[in-house]
Amino acid sequence: MKVDSTRVIKQVGKVAIIVATALVAMTTVTQNSYAQAPMAKFQAPGFYRTMLGDFEVTVVSDGTALRHVDEIMSKPEKVREAYSRNGEELPTELSINTFLINTGSKLILVDTGAGELFGGGSSGRLVNNLRAAGYQPEQVDAILLTHIHGDHSGGLSVGGKRVFPNADVYVDKNDSDYWLSEEKANAAPSSKRTTFMQSRATVNPYVDAKKLKPFVGAQELFPGISSIPAYGHTPGHTAYLIGSRGKKLLLWGDVIHAGDVQFKDPDVTIAYDFDPVAAVKSRQHLFQLAATNAYLVGGAHISFPGLGHVASTSTGYEWVTAPYQIQGTL
Repeated sequence: MKVDSTRVIKQVGKVAIIVATALVAMTTVTQNSYAQAPMAKFQAPGFYRTMLGDFEVTVVSDGTALRHVDEIMSKPEKVREAYSRNGEELPTELSINTFLINTGSKLILVDTGAGELFGGGSSGRLVNNLRAAGYQPEQVDAILLTHIHGDHSGGLSVGGKRVFPNADVYVDKNDSDYWLSEEKANAAPSSKRTTFMQSRATVNPYVDAKKLKPFVGAQELFPGISSIPAYGHTPGHTAYLIGSRGKKLLLWGDVIHAGDVQFKDPDVTIAYDFDPVAAVKSRQHLFQLAATNAYLVGGAHISFPGLGHVASTSTGYEWVTAPYQIQGTL
């Protein structure tokens, strides 16, 4: 049979044109579909859970606070150089982390975030994230404050009402005596008066309910949970050591604000330090304590979930982020 090659070529050409047209149409539809998909613009609920011996530890995020850390830290040029070298922009979002310890018999929250004090937005998310993690504020038995500052004690009360109605609040007496004192508030420079006002507004509802439990220095507050004085950032700034079945977790509050700089140079301080010299000594002590004992560390302002270890180096210290885990222990 004789094949008409000209006709075959024409037919093949027609098929090619049809296929090409279809592909263009499919590509256009796909591109249009992508263009029409809205951006979600929100994060997953902020909690991260791990086991520490027999204790369940849940890091609960209160969100972030946007800060020009170079403008509030000593050695600003060093801060800017470090952030630039690491490809980070300023201002930066500082994580606000809280830590929920379930001992099996007690539910203990370390710090409470900012509540409504920073105007909501990227912060004030503790309660929603706590519920997303499977807990209710009414279930919290005790709150351990590393110190009284808006982003740590601000979540205690909203609108003058206790957010955690059944919780006792523990804080070093040096902090409560200072920040809750009307006399000291009146004598304070104007730059600190807002902090005094916020402190009384959020802590006093627990004072009125006789639920404030001040302590002094190193104390065992609950089985497996002890305070470590880390004075300097505030008069009674405190770290907490959590232990179960040989596993240890050090929760150190505001020892670090700019990890890119302060691990290598612990002498870098922040403008909010009550006593910068004492704050440096506390930072150096806790760095050494954590590194020597290989403690797991939880940082309030280290990027969520803020868990890791401190390692000694020839020039200072470095932060080693704990691996993300679905199951098991850290």
